[in-house]
Amino acid sequence: MNTEQSFSYRYPHPAVATDCVIFGFDGANLKVLLIQRGIEPFKGSWAFPGGFLRPDETAEACALRELKEETNLSAAYVEQFYTFTDPSRDPRERVITIAHFALCKIQDVQGGDDANKAQWFSMDNIPHLAFDHDYILRVALSKLREQIHFRPIGFELLPKKFTMKELQLLYEAILDVRFDRANFAKKMLHFNLLTKLDESVWPTAKREAHLYSFNEDSYNELKKKGFKLEF
Repeated sequence: MNTEQSFSYRYPHPAVATDCVIFGFDGANLKVLLIQRGIEPFKGSWAFPGGFLRPDETAEACALRELKEETNLSAAYVEQFYTFTDPSRDPRERVITIAHFALCKIQDVQGGDDANKAQWFSMDNIPHLAFDHDYILRVALSKLREQIHFRPIGFELLPKKFTMKELQLLYEAILDVRFDRANFAKKMLHFNLLTKLDESVWPTAKREAHLYSFNEDSYNELKKKGFKLEF
């Protein structure tokens, strides 16, 4: 008679965790949200918000819970982008992490749970990160740069009303390139992704800048047809 219970296995079980790469934009620079670890290993080092998966929750639920507990930030959604499985990535035990990323408007954050503090960092000022989080960041940024061609990233990172210059600065910050102002505007307006509003602002005393909003209906139609924004 087989006495082994149906839910018991002879194989070792690695621990499963989630980590969240949260991108924000301050109007000029792309930023990422980090927490300073309050416990070992890597106590005092900076890392992404994250933690271990509970038996009764999905990876997405875990990512959202850990983000809230460690930064007090509630993201509308997180998206899985890669699973990191290097056997030596965590000195405590074999840990597999299901990495997520999200785009959020920058807001105040505060450390909680096992995080001493939480803080937004510009991409050109990232400290050395704990575990393999430097590698995770490189993969997440590559994924973001890939997705910017298939979806209007500004939906999540810009205010509802914005100038063409603000939109250009966002795309330049993500792709780490510089665009010709006239050509960038022509490209964006060609796809009918933007609605020009009867409003304007004055960035300087001599220059007026029209305000725009995203045309979500047009974007959804383009997405059905296999929309891709080429630069």
